[in-house]
Amino acid sequence: MNIYLAVADMLLFTHFLFVIFVVSGLLLILAGKIFSWAWVRNPWFRLAHLVGVTVVVLQSWLGVICPLTTWEMELRSKAGDAAYAGTFISHWLEKLLYYQAPAWVFIACYTTFGILVLLSWLWVRPRPFAGKNKSGAS
Repeated sequence: MNIYLAVADMLLFTHFLFVIFVVSGLLLILAGKIFSWAWVRNPWFRLAHLVGVTVVVLQSWLGVICPLTTWEMELRSKAGDAAYAGTFISHWLEKLLYYQAPAWVFIACYTTFGILVLLSWLWVRPRPFAGKNKSGAS
């Protein structure tokens, strides 16, 4: 297998995992509120989730293509492969991640999702980040 195609598939899989993190993160936060799961209040998890969603929303507003998509396409091009014509992984993950719709549909969906994440931050408050106490110990 061409190394460029292998790396492109790894990027596509990473992209898929990021989407799963963003979508399932909100669902898990809401379920955590209902079932009193303490881990959903972890400030690092919540900050990573909020930043991830914010990046997606800002990219949609600014009309910026996700860097993971750009890098993947460049690698496929270097391999001489047409976009998503190649491997099993790329074929199926492409069907899950990339679909056709007008730009305003994506902007509306991402913005609505971002608002829901912000509201979850208020409804399911994360614990404060642990800081150093006055003695210098953490």
